[in-house]
Amino acid sequence: MPGKELLETVTFTTKGQIVIPRRLRRQFEIEEGTKATVVATADGILLKPVTAALIRKGRGILKKGAKPFAEEWVAHKATERGLEGE
Repeated sequence: MPGKELLETVTFTTKGQIVIPRRLRRQFEIEEGTKATVVATADGILLKPVTAALIRKGRGILKKGAKPFAEEWVAHKATERGLEGE
């Protein structure tokens, strides 16, 4: 988010749960039942909500008619082995 960042404080429960402030839930379209990925970074814990808006932005990333991932992975590993053998 460009510009000035607002610092907000949350409290963890004994189960490790937190309440995301309403302003942020609205900003990131987080609703009841929204899932999120959790990533450990050098700066701390990064929560990335998986919202309908995020899914819409990701549409079209996969190529139509592309090989299945398993086939792509096999080809990638074969290329890596070839490069290691040089």
